[in-house]
Amino acid sequence: RYTIYPKTHYVTPRNRILEAIESIKVELEVRKKQLLENNKLIEEQRISQRTQFDIEMMNELGFCSGIENYSRYLSGRSEGEPPPTLFDYLPHDGLLIIDESHVTVPQIGAMYKADRSRKETLVEFGFRLPSALDNRPLKFEEFESLAPQTIFVSATPGNYELEKSAGEIADQVVRPTGLLDPILEVRPVATQVDDLLSEIRIRAAKEERVLVTTLTKRMAEDLTEYLHEHDVRVRYLHSDIDTVERVEIIRDLRLGEFDVLVGINLLREGLDMPEVSLVAILDADKEGFLRSERSLIQTIGRAARNIEGKAILYADSITKSMKKAMDETNRRREKQQAYNEKMGITPQALKRNIKDIMELGDITKSKRQRNTKQVPLS
Repeated sequence: RYTIYPKTHYVTPRNRILEAIESIKVELEVRKKQLLENNKLIEEQRISQRTQFDIEMMNELGFCSGIENYSRYLSGRSEGEPPPTLFDYLPHDGLLIIDESHVTVPQIGAMYKADRSRKETLVEFGFRLPSALDNRPLKFEEFESLAPQTIFVSATPGNYELEKSAGEIADQVVRPTGLLDPILEVRPVATQVDDLLSEIRIRAAKEERVLVTTLTKRMAEDLTEYLHEHDVRVRYLHSDIDTVERVEIIRDLRLGEFDVLVGINLLREGLDMPEVSLVAILDADKEGFLRSERSLIQTIGRAARNIEGKAILYADSITKSMKKAMDETNRRREKQQAYNEKMGITPQALKRNIKDIMELGDITKSKRQRNTKQVPLS
């Protein structure tokens, strides 16, 4: 097994590099003329100096910083042609599995638009040649045309996945462990903080964990401070925390370093914590993307890995999103209960090892060092 890391080995043949340099020179002259005609003297000087430096580096070393922005010439593509991707290496009967498709599918289209917007700014101000626009992700239409047969995996599939599936949907709600979706309760907003505090004390006494989701960062901070003043071991997640620290916080929650984790939009997909027995959703009746049907189902699902799983929605009224989320959760729970009774299954608690993210990084690093081979450049 060999691991190949990006921007580590440059294997483009010398003759291809020289051909690319000639094409880059031609484009540079055209671009300089356009900028001068529009009286953009600074931009003309900037693109000229930068491109000439890149050409010199490519000629002397075979690569330059940001060489991917010249990929149209290096790969021999025409203007606007899709970039090469892993799809090009899949057999005609390949299988594509898109996990958490309700999030992933929209991101596919967003990648191209975000990249295009950024590159157009670079081109406009003379930081890159227009050909840099072809160093891009696939457009959504290109992705659709290249993707082989596809399985969308999601607890809350979006409209796109449902339409593309044309009714071929596998409803996988029964778990091998027999665990059920959490019990749901709706409680009034007026006493939500005090009620939550009493629920936390009950769970903490049993060495179980609690997730709390709020609507704003300020609410998360204030609630965390309030709980801390009442001797609750609590921390909160927000968007300013980087990925590694986020994983460490979740690890510490599972290890019992603290009992309650407060967050906003970070407690939905991808969190598998069997120790969490209670999910509390504050202001659940405030309609919006944080309290949409899909968001509520995903958040409620964080308590589905525990035998005592429960979700409390604090609300003064039942919104359409709440009703749909509650109906779907109850439907799944009834189906799971019926299956367990039919098959004689007793729900069993999940036992997951808690791995230190930093230790995993050290293991990966040592494997990388063992598996890395030097590739001679011709």
